[in-house]
Amino acid sequence: MSITDRSTGSAGVRPSGPGRPGNPTVAEVLNAIVEGQPPVRITAYDGSTLGPTDDPVALEIRTERGLSYLLTAPGDLGMARAYVSGDLALTGVHPGDPYEVLRILQDGVRLRVPPLGEALALARGLGWDRLKPPPPPPYEALPRWRRMLAGRRHSRTRDSSAIEHHYDVSNAFYELVLGPSMTYTCAVFRDPGDTLEQAQAAKYDLVAGKLALKPGMRLLDVGCGWGGMVRHAAREYGVKALGVTLSKAQAEWAQAAIEREGLGHLAEVRHMDYRDAPREHFDAVSSIGLTEHIGVRNYPVYFRTLRDRLRPGGRLLNHCITRADNRMPNNPGAFIDRYVFPDGELAGPGRIVSEMHDAGFEVQHEENLRQHYALTLAGWCRNLVANWDACVAEAGVGRARVWGLYMAGSRLSFERNKIQLHQVLGTRTGPDGDSGYPLRPDWTA
Repeated sequence: MSITDRSTGSAGVRPSGPGRPGNPTVAEVLNAIVEGQPPVRITAYDGSTLGPTDDPVALEIRTERGLSYLLTAPGDLGMARAYVSGDLALTGVHPGDPYEVLRILQDGVRLRVPPLGEALALARGLGWDRLKPPPPPPYEALPRWRRMLAGRRHSRTRDSSAIEHHYDVSNAFYELVLGPSMTYTCAVFRDPGDTLEQAQAAKYDLVAGKLALKPGMRLLDVGCGWGGMVRHAAREYGVKALGVTLSKAQAEWAQAAIEREGLGHLAEVRHMDYRDAPREHFDAVSSIGLTEHIGVRNYPVYFRTLRDRLRPGGRLLNHCITRADNRMPNNPGAFIDRYVFPDGELAGPGRIVSEMHDAGFEVQHEENLRQHYALTLAGWCRNLVANWDACVAEAGVGRARVWGLYMAGSRLSFERNKIQLHQVLGTRTGPDGDSGYPLRPDWTA
């Protein structure tokens, strides 16, 4: 079957458009690599179209470069490159929240590999230059093999570079997206109608309850971000709290917020690697969203480092994104690795529990907050939509598109149980078996 007579089996879905004699249209190219009917309308710069004509949601391939992005990096990376650069447009959805089109595409698009003869005919018709990868957009991180120049994976230098790529975008940008809580981790919703601020405060209260925080205790919060847990613990529980983060921009913002709120006598945030945190015996350690950045091979060192900072009977609350099972690869997809979290890694919840046990923690409680993270991401997307113009002015339209794409896509992954969010509570139980932990949990969920 030739690319020009391949039927889709549905009126209004067959590729159409002018095309040039002997040259395939963009719609014909896409028809050759997509199984069945595309679930949305696709229009192209050459005037050709594919898919249902009455669908309000559509994809528009605006340039030849956009087509080259899609063909040279099939899957999420090619689509992200074309979208971030403006060569691919999504109509019918806001760029701050493309959730609906991502849901439709995930449900309805399956790629196929054309037979060799058909593929060669396409390549000749398009011109071989279309199969040469264009330079990636400026927001894209280097491929992993080139990051080796910045040091061994998860070395201090390379971790610092990865954190800078994601978190040192603009504090003002994050304020617009995250809202007043300035918290970039999963919230806890007592009701789906809760505001983000209510849900983030509830999350901090849940962490504080699991750690049994009381006035006068000492808390270490590793990967503290903009100091949300540190400030909440000091303000609401009278705890002396120290936060550490690899992001200089976060540390500066957090310390300024501490001073504004009059919490300087109790709270402090330092620009510091968690491995360099004071070797003191804290009453509690919280790690909220750090584990994803340290690398699965480093779990033993990571958990031993946190255990060594705890007094006997002290508690660790580890809060992190996980895989839905232990058969999935630790590395994220290409889009997330290049545009969102370079060098990020996830493991299944069982791996977290096992590594905590092996590092000397007694695991006392585990909880999955997967559905809560989907609600959190939906809230961040609403903020991005509401503040779109200001976000674009602050960080650029390309980066704003990246954040909308990744947050909407992550929401979909949490909803469909492709990734999860687990809190695991452990104690540094003493040699006599005294953990300080009660017969039943001593917090209110």
